[in-house]
Amino acid sequence: MDFRILAAVLVAAALHAGWNALVRSGADRFLSVVQVAFYAGLASCLLLPLFPLPAPGAWPWLLGSVGLHTGYKYFLSRAYGSGDLGQVYPLARGLAPLLVAGAALLFLHEALGPARLLGILVLAAGVWCMSLRGGRQAARLELETVLFALATSGFIAAYTLTDGLGARLAGSAHGYAVWLFTLDGVGILALSVAVRGRSSLGLLARGWRVGLCGGCASLAAYWLVIWAMTKAPIPLVAAWRETSVLFAAAISVAVLREPLTAWRVAAALLITGGVGLTRLAG
Repeated sequence: MDFRILAAVLVAAALHAGWNALVRSGADRFLSVVQVAFYAGLASCLLLPLFPLPAPGAWPWLLGSVGLHTGYKYFLSRAYGSGDLGQVYPLARGLAPLLVAGAALLFLHEALGPARLLGILVLAAGVWCMSLRGGRQAARLELETVLFALATSGFIAAYTLTDGLGARLAGSAHGYAVWLFTLDGVGILALSVAVRGRSSLGLLARGWRVGLCGGCASLAAYWLVIWAMTKAPIPLVAAWRETSVLFAAAISVAVLREPLTAWRVAAALLITGGVGLTRLAG
């Protein structure tokens, strides 16, 4: 498989970890998520004239994905309300590649070879290990945080499959991506009004530089993933994307001052080994 696809997904993973760190470091995690999505939608709106309109068959998937992305952001912000980045982020991401691989096999008949499946399992194991002993103390990870993080995993798997199929039907991964983010910006504004009232919209201008940086990182990250899913098997791209936990761990240690432990190092080696297995098999 073309190494450029893996490289693109790794860049997307780094960008994704970056904007999640911005959200986790904000005083109000929900409004931070809203800011990121709003500015991503604003940036993508400006790009709409540059790319073709998605084909009619892609629109049901596109509209469904907007709802799934909105749910994902809500549950992610709730999980960050009480958990460390180094714990919540991998916990939210760890189950998703397994769910995607299972669904793709059952419903899309997109099977992978034994070595690639083993690579995905090893990678997912590393992600889960990162969450179980990734933050300050495992005992401090509250049940509510775990439930929100696991619900986030379900939304991640659902929108990954939806967008992989939608982008393939759209005729242009780029056209699909800019329309998705534009509509997602509208969806997140509606969610903000529903949860916090109309007064929350006036807060979007506060810290707009951070919101714009996070929004552009979010847009670029998932745009690369959408393109990759039109070029490679969806489960493989979904698994590679979860290497973002390595970047998140580095950010949490270097910037947020969360501890670096031997467990985190071992988990990182598992994740790296999982990616290596998928590459050797391909």
